Amino acid sequence: MGKTYVIVFLWLLLAGPIWAAIGAWWLPRVYRRKGLEDAPARMIGGLGGFTLGPFLVLPLRYFTPEVSRWYWGAGTGILAAVELYGLFALLQPENLCVTNPNYVANQAANGLTIGFIYALIGVGLTLIYSIQGIISFTHGQFYMLGGYISYYFLNSFLKVNPIFAIPVAGLVTLVIGAVFDKLFLSPMHKGGVERVGEYAILVTFGFGFFLEYTTLAIVGPFPHKVSPYLKTKSFKLFSISLIPNRLVAAAVGVALILGLTYFLYRTWWGKGLRAVSMNKQAAAIAGINPLNMNTLAFSIGTMLAGMSGAAMIPIFSWVPGVGAAASRRSYVIIVLGGLGSVPGALVGGLILGLVEALGAGCYPDPSKGAAYRDVFGLIIFALILLLKPTGLFGRRR
Repeated sequence: MGKTYVIVFLWLLLAGPIWAAIGAWWLPRVYRRKGLEDAPARMIGGLGGFTLGPFLVLPLRYFTPEVSRWYWGAGTGILAAVELYGLFALLQPENLCVTNPNYVANQAANGLTIGFIYALIGVGLTLIYSIQGIISFTHGQFYMLGGYISYYFLNSFLKVNPIFAIPVAGLVTLVIGAVFDKLFLSPMHKGGVERVGEYAILVTFGFGFFLEYTTLAIVGPFPHKVSPYLKTKSFKLFSISLIPNRLVAAAVGVALILGLTYFLYRTWWGKGLRAVSMNKQAAAIAGINPLNMNTLAFSIGTMLAGMSGAAMIPIFSWVPGVGAAASRRSYVIIVLGGLGSVPGALVGGLILGLVEALGAGCYPDPSKGAAYRDVFGLIIFALILLLKPTGLFGRRR
């Protein structure tokens, strides 16, 4: 054990958090003095200092190469993950994530399947921000509402597979989102509100509060659940144990993200949304009504959140408070991927799913790992704010 601590001490001396702080603080100033872009330098300096310490920070200081290329971030990020895993293996040699590769593969597979649903939630919130320029604080409540719409549709009207309730939940949340936008957000964009940012926060937060506690009053605090998509509990793919119901939910997330991509790039309405996100004035001159695009974006965003909830209720027990956790995750995802970036939301959702699954599964005390699941996502959130506030795919506005 003494040898282990010596290795850790040497790593902290030649790399680690101290050199990460030096790199993240020092390199951006050097790049700014030379008239170069400094935002990537903060992230590369932090990750480079964490992994290789002065052996990377000092050459970057003197040669100042262009570090905005993707391979700088990917290379230092992968190296940081490898080093952290090596340290973890030294300090926890008996942990299942060190001794059992199949266990790690299973955790990663579960994280990726949930990650696609996380990505779908984040994509909806990103779409709203990219068009309207606001963060909707009612997004998680639409996720919660979609689950309850699915529950009551399946239990009150038809006894069918839960997958048929997903479009129903999407339609209902789309209509609610459109009505809310017309009543409360459109006046803001018409110039009827002076302090737009504060108004958007208050009105979306208030409506989310209304949705959550109205639902609580109607359905009660007790958990609800619907029948699963498939009766099979699990099956083996090579050595990985997969849960069919989670795979179905992930497939729904993938299909909806692909459908949204087609809509944005292949339809007139989608191209109108993209035009408004780039320049509202120019889009208006071209004959596109920005107010209609605002309503469409908010409606689609709430629809995707509702469909995400409907896709997840066959897997998890549902209570009105699930919206709060979904909100936290969606904010982490859009900050991680970059505000306004749909590809960033997809990547951010997958990263968050992996981090939560591996963090909870590899935590030294398994009984506490699940309770700390959200903490691992918040750690990623804090790191990305420190190293690259614009997110992985975001740009400064």
